[in-house]
Amino acid sequence: MENDLFYICVVFVLAGAVKGVTGMGLPTVAMALLGLVMPPLQAAAILVVPSLLTNVWQMLERQGLYPLWLRLRPMLLGVCAGTLIGGAFFSSGDGKAVLGVALVLYALLGLAAWQWQVRAEHEWWLGPAVGVATGVLTAVTGVFVLPAVPYLQALRLERDELVQAMGLSFTVSTLALAVMLTGHGAWEPGNAGMSLLAQLPALLGLALGSWLRLRLQPQIFRRYFFVTLLLLGGHMALA
Repeated sequence: MENDLFYICVVFVLAGAVKGVTGMGLPTVAMALLGLVMPPLQAAAILVVPSLLTNVWQMLERQGLYPLWLRLRPMLLGVCAGTLIGGAFFSSGDGKAVLGVALVLYALLGLAAWQWQVRAEHEWWLGPAVGVATGVLTAVTGVFVLPAVPYLQALRLERDELVQAMGLSFTVSTLALAVMLTGHGAWEPGNAGMSLLAQLPALLGLALGSWLRLRLQPQIFRRYFFVTLLLLGGHMALA
């Protein structure tokens, strides 16, 4: 138990540091590393509090949240619906392999620096579709970056607005995930207590990442980050 607690603390320090540097990546890194030693359903339950805390902070860091909510509302409602749909078909037996594939795809997109642009007239239908797909992957893997983050980047938001939009999307995804986990009985006292404890190393990592962000070249960090995710995802998908 002590070894498990130490490992979880190290994982959330690392995951928080990644989020502090890049503005994202806490659930991705945490699920990738926790998924090596426990079922994805348990890992997702431990993720809830640290993810919610750091994303609410990111979401409220600047003004302009309400207009952003109005624009992204179709996608966010889709996330909630998709999470419920994915939860109905959730299987802890194959979740690790799906998570591995999702991490590999995310890493390849990041390394390729692939970009696309969404026209305003297409947001009304594409947003809900992206939201549902993100929700399903959230329910199955506990990671909510795909395809939400590429979609938000394709909206060509200003840098600070994009960071806030990701915080808003991740907050809604975390809340939807928590509801789904409660329905599956995964939000039990042991996992809930571990999730509350994990917020402390996550905040420590977040502060460390903010300090490192001023001293690292972002492109080099992103490259190593995506290569690491590619290796972890490949291992999980093939294990």
